[in-house]
Amino acid sequence: MGNIKDSKAYQYCLWCLEDDNQLVGKYVKKQAKAWIDIVNGHNEEASIDEKMFNKVCGILKLMVHPDLGVSIYEGMENYQWFFVVATLCTINKEDNARYYETSLLEISRKNYKTFGSAIVFIIGMLLEPKFSRLFSVAPDYKLSSELKLAVRKIIKSSPSLEDRFKIKRDMVECKLTDIEYTPLAYSNDGMDGKLANIFLADEAGILDDYPIEAMRSSQITLKNKLGIIISTQYPNDNNVMLTEIDYAKRVLDGLVENKRYFSLLYEPDEEIRKQWEHNDLVIYQSNPVAVDNNNVFKAIVDKRTMAILYESKRENYLCKHNNIKYKGIGADGYVSSDQIKACKADKEWDWKGKSVYIGADGAESYDNSSICMLGYDENTGFVHSKTWCFIQEDYIEDKSKREKFDYRKSIQDGNTIVCGESVLDYAQFEQFVVNLQHEYGVNIVGIGYDIRNLRNSAQKWDRDHGLVTIEVKQHSSVLHPTIKWLKELILEKRFSYYNNLVYENNFTNCRQTEDTNLNKYINKKVSVKTAGKVDMVFATINALYLLMDDVIINPESDWSIQVI
Repeated sequence: MGNIKDSKAYQYCLWCLEDDNQLVGKYVKKQAKAWIDIVNGHNEEASIDEKMFNKVCGILKLMVHPDLGVSIYEGMENYQWFFVVATLCTINKEDNARYYETSLLEISRKNYKTFGSAIVFIIGMLLEPKFSRLFSVAPDYKLSSELKLAVRKIIKSSPSLEDRFKIKRDMVECKLTDIEYTPLAYSNDGMDGKLANIFLADEAGILDDYPIEAMRSSQITLKNKLGIIISTQYPNDNNVMLTEIDYAKRVLDGLVENKRYFSLLYEPDEEIRKQWEHNDLVIYQSNPVAVDNNNVFKAIVDKRTMAILYESKRENYLCKHNNIKYKGIGADGYVSSDQIKACKADKEWDWKGKSVYIGADGAESYDNSSICMLGYDENTGFVHSKTWCFIQEDYIEDKSKREKFDYRKSIQDGNTIVCGESVLDYAQFEQFVVNLQHEYGVNIVGIGYDIRNLRNSAQKWDRDHGLVTIEVKQHSSVLHPTIKWLKELILEKRFSYYNNLVYENNFTNCRQTEDTNLNKYINKKVSVKTAGKVDMVFATINALYLLMDDVIINPESDWSIQVI
């Protein structure tokens, strides 16, 4: 009987987590750490099914690697061990079902990624409940059949398995369990109405949301369900892989509380992506096989040389061999989740008696609105932030689903405020700002606002409550210094906030762009199809614009910051 800690999966994770190991990227390290914690008994929800692990190992020893002529137990790549064992042998303590309901693999070409999925499918056909159904989905039948070809090659090369399977023209059937695996083509086959115990979405970078969501919808009533999604990067902005990668990163970053999503994201870390022409770590972090296989590494270096010399080769090389969206270079994220989370304070700042600057961002019907309160500590140079998101009651469930964010929990935490039913209740929104003076004991120095939706609100704050309001023009030429300073504050860890997941989420939705004069501006990430919001960041910028005018540009002004 094998022990999980002696497995190549566990040993690979330990190797990934070595302090000086830069051969894998940070998100692979985060997933390795999360799974190691499960193996070591440090996870309250999940554990390892040792019996299943031994069954899987037994089946792997019966499979023969069609190219190497040895058992797959001997010939499987290290990352494949991690992917297969974590996917199939991690269970939910509550009901003993598979813990991971989605297994995402972002990996470059020449990594035998479809081969790894074929291993999972064969094991699934032998061990899933009788009469289960397995499907692969891809843009066309040829691509969808790639998995079937890999399954066929393994079965035909394995004498112990060949008699237990029947390979038909349009499906593979396991005689022992009456389980069928069928390849589906998005272009020809309807995806609805298929009850998929396990499904694979291959080359998801050229799929939209529908096939995967249709497969997931079919699994709602199943206790044991699994979706495998694999792909390299593709240059197009409208594909489901971008959504899944974005969601996987939020899970690993702790921005989304869904621990049942497993992902191996073999892509280079942001800080080295622009070094693709000369930094070999870009190759190693996107191609785990290249780490140990020098022939694969040399072949990719040859392709890199061609991509450097010829623009026509660059898109294919960067997308398929480095998992870098070529069109994405130059449209960088504003700050990473790690950078903003490094500014998270251990406790709430004491706001009482402080002078504060308010930033307001109003909603366009369906959108969120935000209020940001900033205070400045002259002794430390820290900017402290308290920021709220406002959402309409009718949209909570739909927006939670679309944006893949739990607004109900954010409401319970006090960071999201329900304001109106189908449209923003401006009276409540306006009063919220006024009440900050009494609730937190602060002196509101000024309110920075975007005139597009808050002209009337500004007039009421000024006329009815005597609050100073300043329009902040939403243009790169105006906001550039503030956007630049906010990023510097975050990178220098002189920006502080407390316990605000939706705020962190907003920051990770931002991308930084430049106009023709190189003025910086912030937009929503166009590749994030989850329609994640950035309004809290804009509310922060509106408040910081006023604070910056006082503290940095004109500290001697009549309405400069005062400590009460």
